[in-house]
Amino acid sequence: MRILSIHASRMWYHATQKTKMAEPAPSTEDTMTECVVLFCCVEKMDEKNPDNVIRSATQNVVERLEKLNVRKVLIYPYAHLTSSLGSPQVALSILRGIEAALIGEQIEVKRAPFGWYKEFEIRGKGHPLADLSMTICPYEGTECDFTCPYCHHPFKEADAVHVCQQSAECTAACSVKQVTIGDKR
Repeated sequence: MRILSIHASRMWYHATQKTKMAEPAPSTEDTMTECVVLFCCVEKMDEKNPDNVIRSATQNVVERLEKLNVRKVLIYPYAHLTSSLGSPQVALSILRGIEAALIGEQIEVKRAPFGWYKEFEIRGKGHPLADLSMTICPYEGTECDFTCPYCHHPFKEADAVHVCQQSAECTAACSVKQVTIGDKR
């Protein structure tokens, strides 16, 4: 999961148009002041352990809020932080889980509707700790076999899918040898 966290004086949004995966929106417009805005993007890899993602994201957000002395959060679904999106069902489940967990921590939470195009205005605080990018790993706290050479996410070899980068003629050869995913050296 990717989160762009911005300590804001004010955040306003207006949901303008549904996508095919839009959730029903109880309200299409909202504002929050003196808050931390969490631009959240659920990744495909998060589907491996959504409960751990919720737990880890909540812990990281609570620690950030304590440093900033803030008790208000606006969760804003933002698919543009990754090129490997998780399924809409899992993404919405994780966002709702984080919302519930933060409420359980006595934090005031609002969540912009999932699956909508939205216009927004944000007024960031502009201090040294105001902006922070977070990567929440579904494997956090467990042993991983490799780090992806492209995105640098840790992962387990058992979760890697063998994909041949060559033509169909090499199918027989590829079924015998493994494609090197990472190097343990």
